[in-house]
Formats: sequence, structure tokens, C-alpha cells
Amino acid sequence: MAEGIGTKVKDGVMGVVKGTGDVVMGTVDTVRKAIVGALEGAGDIAKTVTTSAGEAIKGALEAAGDVGSGALNVAKGAVIGVLQGVGEVGKVTAGVVSDTVRAAIKGTSEVGGDVTNAAGGLAQSVIGSTKDTALSLGDAAFGVARGAIAGVKDVGGDVASTATSAVRGAINGARDIGGDAIEAVRATASGLVRGTGDVGGDVVEVTRAAIVGAINGAKDVGVSAEDAASAALSGAIDAAGDIGESAVEAVSGLAGTTIEGVKVVVTKPFKKSE
Repeated sequence: MAEGIGTKVKDGVMGVVKGTGDVVMGTVDTVRKAIVGALEGAGDIAKTVTTSAGEAIKGALEAAGDVGSGALNVAKGAVIGVLQGVGEVGKVTAGVVSDTVRAAIKGTSEVGGDVTNAAGGLAQSVIGSTKDTALSLGDAAFGVARGAIAGVKDVGGDVASTATSAVRGAINGARDIGGDAIEAVRATASGLVRGTGDVGGDVVEVTRAAIVGAINGAKDVGVSAEDAASAALSGAIDAAGDIGESAVEAVSGLAGTTIEGVKVVVTKPFKKSE
């Protein structure tokens, strides 16, 4: 069912990028229609979502690469288009978000785009589109973060800078929709650490980077840097609990330290993402 989607999307997005209209929205529309077409009547929705999303994202970003511009905007539009398309036929989950963002990060790298900037841009756009995808802010943030780590690991990118960028993007996305920036930080940090555990990475390094992003992002939007740092560490500790006791001990070691001039203190409770 997914066969041919990549070419179809590539042709459609090529016209969007070469045109004078809104690249993000044009890409959203092209990808959404392709995903809906692939999923309608599909026997195994879950399997079809995975293959269709990957092909659609690849096709969209190949179009951006061929034209030589607009990779980030195309990536944003493609991811949102996948999520909206899936939402029309089935249910958008954090897992769907994660797989889609992972494909977008890989595709961005393949066309020479900046994967660190992509992580932040995708976090902002996916969270900003939650009202159109019936996805909670927490699940969106968690899914983007987990997928970003997987994607960056796939292409050999810098997971620490990706973590920082993702948290800042999540804060901006929450701001865009009038959502809870602190919850966005907590859920993003949780997804980052879970993703790092998935790929056998350094959970302390990623947690520290997430806290840096939380502090600087909070300052940008007028949110308490102390609360943001605390939320980041709490989310990281929650996710570390799903990895193992040694991960919890390692991440918890950041409590009481000073990062970017802010003392990091864990305050409970924070709502944990499903």
C-alpha cells in the first residue's frame, strides 16, 4: 500500500517548494492526502503507518534536496502531514510521532540539513499542531524527543546538542498554543532519556543537555528557569526508572548541581506521560 507514496509525495512537494506559497502548509496537505490514501482500506494499519510515513517523509525531503532549499520547513510540514493523515484514519500515538520524527531526522541529514536545528523545529511544530492531531502535549513532546534521539543516533549526530535543541523547541511549541511549558519540558526530557536508553547512550550527558535547554528556553519565554530545570531532571529520572536502577542513580546525581547558573532541585510530583 505504501509503494509509490514516496514518488507521489516527492512530485507534489517539488511543486510546493518551487512555488510561491506556504511551504509548510503545502507540504502538510500533500503528505496528509498521501497518508490517508495509503491507510484507507489497509489491513494492518500499524504496519502501513510505519512504512507509509517513512516513504512520505523520504519523498518530501528528497524534493527539498533536489531544489536545494527549505529542508527544515519541508520536514515540519511532512511530519505534521503524517500525523494529521494518521489521525483521520486511526489514532496518533507517541509511538507514531517517534517513528515519524526519526524518519524526518534521517531524511534531513541525507539532504545535508542541520539535524540539531531540525530537532528543535520539529518539537515546536509537532507540539504546536496538537490541536489538529488530538494528541496531548505530553505525548507529543515525549514522542518527538524519543524519535529525535533515535534519528540523530542513526546518522551519527550530536545527541547532546539535539537534546538541548529539542527542549527549547518544545518550550516554544507550548508557548505557541498557550500550553504548559513546564509540562513540555518534563515530557521532552523524559522522551530524550528514554530514547538515549534505547540506543545505549549516555543518559547523564543527555539529561544535562536537556536541563541546559530548559533553562535557556525558559528565560526566552519568561518562565521560571528553576522550575524548568527541575521539570527536566524530574522527567529524566522518571524515564531512567524504565531503563534501570543504575540509570536512576546516575541521573539523580545531577540533583543539587548548578547548571547555567541555576541550582537544579527535584520537586515532585510532575505528571508522567503514558
